[in-house]
Amino acid sequence: MDFSSFMTSLGTSFLIFVVLMLIFTWLSRKPANDVVYSPNLIVKGLYSSSRTRNPTSWIKEAISSSEDDIISISGVDTAVYFVFLATALAMLFLAGIVLLPSLLPVSITDHSVRLNSTTSNGTFNELDKFSMGHIGQKSDRLWAYLIAVYWVSLVTYFLLWKAYKHVSEIRAASLMSSEVRAEQFAVLVRDIPPPHEGETRKEQVDSYFNAVYPDTFYRSMVVTNNKEVNKIWEELEAYKKNLVIAETVYAQSKTIVSPEGTRPMNRLGLLGLCGKKVDTIDYCNEKISELIPKLEAEQKKTIRDRQVSSALIFFSSRVAAASAAQSLHARMVDHWTVMDAPEPRQIIWDNLSLNYYAREVRKYIVYIIVALAVLFFMLPISVISAFTTLENLAKLLPFIKPVLAIVSIRTVLGAYLPQLTLIIFLAMLPTLVMFLSKLEGIPSESHAVRSASGKYFYFIVFNAFIGVTLGGTLFGNLKDMEEHPNEIAELLGKGLPDNATFFLTFVALRCFVGYGLELSRLVPLIMFYLKKKYLCKTEAEVKEAWAPGDFRYATRIPADLLILTITLCYSVIAPLILPFGIIYFGLGWLVMRNQALKVYVPSFESYGRMWPHLHTRFLAALVLYQVTMLGYFGVKEFIYTVTLIPLPIISLIFAWVCNKKFYRFFQHPALEVACQELKETPNLKCVYMSFLPPSLSYEMLDVDQCEDV
Repeated sequence: MDFSSFMTSLGTSFLIFVVLMLIFTWLSRKPANDVVYSPNLIVKGLYSSSRTRNPTSWIKEAISSSEDDIISISGVDTAVYFVFLATALAMLFLAGIVLLPSLLPVSITDHSVRLNSTTSNGTFNELDKFSMGHIGQKSDRLWAYLIAVYWVSLVTYFLLWKAYKHVSEIRAASLMSSEVRAEQFAVLVRDIPPPHEGETRKEQVDSYFNAVYPDTFYRSMVVTNNKEVNKIWEELEAYKKNLVIAETVYAQSKTIVSPEGTRPMNRLGLLGLCGKKVDTIDYCNEKISELIPKLEAEQKKTIRDRQVSSALIFFSSRVAAASAAQSLHARMVDHWTVMDAPEPRQIIWDNLSLNYYAREVRKYIVYIIVALAVLFFMLPISVISAFTTLENLAKLLPFIKPVLAIVSIRTVLGAYLPQLTLIIFLAMLPTLVMFLSKLEGIPSESHAVRSASGKYFYFIVFNAFIGVTLGGTLFGNLKDMEEHPNEIAELLGKGLPDNATFFLTFVALRCFVGYGLELSRLVPLIMFYLKKKYLCKTEAEVKEAWAPGDFRYATRIPADLLILTITLCYSVIAPLILPFGIIYFGLGWLVMRNQALKVYVPSFESYGRMWPHLHTRFLAALVLYQVTMLGYFGVKEFIYTVTLIPLPIISLIFAWVCNKKFYRFFQHPALEVACQELKETPNLKCVYMSFLPPSLSYEMLDVDQCEDV
């Protein structure tokens, strides 16, 4: 990438951000768009039509909001996500204020390397001289870079330790709340052994837990295979929805067509395009009348005959439930596996029927699939990243040289082609990794999100970071490697500063365009108005059309970790990337603060259990940075490179110490936390009924009696 392409990419990215900000300012001031720009406030009943519509008020509100505000509106998991953003921002800021003023003068004043022989072969001299690639072999100036590596590492250790303690305090304060939360009175039991002859599964579970917890055991709910009852329930719900739509259309026709109105009709054939024509309202009422007794019969059959080897156990106190989840209940690992119960809305019911060995086999099969998928994706991404550089395209496709000779086309393609190719490729992965995570037999949505996030992180680090680095460097130096195969490591090392320019523009693109689209919500806004105009017939459908969804942590967190990894690994090699990393996490903190307060509605609450995952990946990025620097100093033939060897070891020890000190509290609630007094006696019947699957709780739950759950 030449300098003009770099400036074009940077300038247009920023210009797009400014345009999107202006669009947001204009659209968000219109009251009709509040369902798109403030849906979380509307859902929680906090929206005020008299609120200020000052175009910059959202910035003031985001900055002035406290952590307690985030927790009360968006939950603990969201607050923990902001701890991660703040930690990454603080780390890069503390690195930047030392590295930029100290390393840039060191590199720019080094004249031991001729400008026309830099790592970019003279094509990017303006930025090459600000990088570590401008420092000569064995130069004493490399001491400054070596000290910088230690500074970044020590700052990261300090901030991560501080953040882990802070998140532990947030989690403890939330779990000690006096509010009644159903999941704190229950545990999930899997791998229940077969009952004795003449004994039902329900009797077996009740007698077992009555014997172990005679004073605190309340009752059990044996999990069932709900596949058949779910089909009937979903069919019934579909007819009820269609009935509401038909009645709404009929009522509207009375005000538009004639006082008598026109009753809606539909055909029973394929997609409603063929077959017998019927009155929609009468037909739906008829089908509902048929399905209700059928559903009730299937419910009884499911509860009686389709029990699986899992159950939910309910206790009369939080301490008893927390103690049970942490205790060993059987001598064998494949019997009576007890764990904390997820929130009712989180449970993945289909996975609860899997026994211990099925889960273990699935887990390792998924690990193998993920490893193969990483390798499978790495090859095409490496090839694509190599092909999408203009120089390599011209070599492979000589007939496009006249097109590339046009300055405007060459500038635009050089600025955006590689980055857009990478972003589009990455967009294909989220659905795959979530499917694989649930395939393991994971019992809850939040656990599946954490698992998918980890898989996606490794995908993008190996493919988007390592794959692009290796692909671009190896392909660009293929001829040199053929002639000098013993110098492959040196060629890879020399290619690192050149690849920094690609990643610098990639970070800028994700920062300005990504957060600009996030704040402006252009796509959700357009989709809402299209659905409202052409698809929505009832208020429920309109509400469904503007429902914002949750934060989508499974993809959002790995994307942030990728930017963190890139910025960390190039922080010393090319310190100019640090300001872009700081802007990314600073702007991200501000924009996502607004989105957390006004837009996204959390779909689950795990009380910060995402943090150990974040902490581990943060340290993985740090270790990758340290290993990268160790290799690059070796390429520079700096004799004191060995002084960097302790850093990866220290990082692993630091991870081990954090795991020993903090992690267990993120697995289970501590008893000293669970023993706090509740403000009122919980309604255990409502706690129990809140866990009933929708298909088994049809018109059984009296909501008015269970508002405390």
